[in-house]
Amino acid sequence: MENKTNRLVRIAVLSALSIVLVVLIKFPIIPSAPFLEYEPGDVPMLVAAFMYGPMAGIIMTVIVSAIQAFTVSAASGWVGLVMHVIATGTFVVVSGAIYKKYHTFKGAFAALAAGSISMVLVMIPSNLFFSVRFYGIPYDVVMAMLPTAILPFNLIKSLANSLIVILVYKPLSRFLKGIDKVQKNEA
Repeated sequence: MENKTNRLVRIAVLSALSIVLVVLIKFPIIPSAPFLEYEPGDVPMLVAAFMYGPMAGIIMTVIVSAIQAFTVSAASGWVGLVMHVIATGTFVVVSGAIYKKYHTFKGAFAALAAGSISMVLVMIPSNLFFSVRFYGIPYDVVMAMLPTAILPFNLIKSLANSLIVILVYKPLSRFLKGIDKVQKNEA
């Protein structure tokens, strides 16, 4: 059985990995909205949510989003922080909760699909509220961007991160859990 210290260390390592990914891999995917940048920082948060449950994923989301908001994405300010917590938090909590209940490959696939859809849907009102009220973008402009930039961006980002999680979760989970076996054998 894994102790709390090992769990905390793994979550901290996954958080650090998330920040490193945000710093190293960041690029626009929608030409008409270059400020919407893909970064795979959600992947370690989803891995943590799958390994330790949705609460671990949301705690990581808040911590990583705060660090990101004050360093890498400082230009977006507190609004960017809140929107990132809403988007990634929705993705992580929905995916983590479903995977916790259906701990199979099909469960992981369904969890990531539901998480992706939830994130895309929650970002519609979030963008309409935050972009209009706090970034001063006219409502009509945000409405026009929904089908051409905001929805495609969130869909592409969530699907890309889901694909990466499908590919890395089991090997990474086995590796992290294998460390416990090595430590127990050495003791």
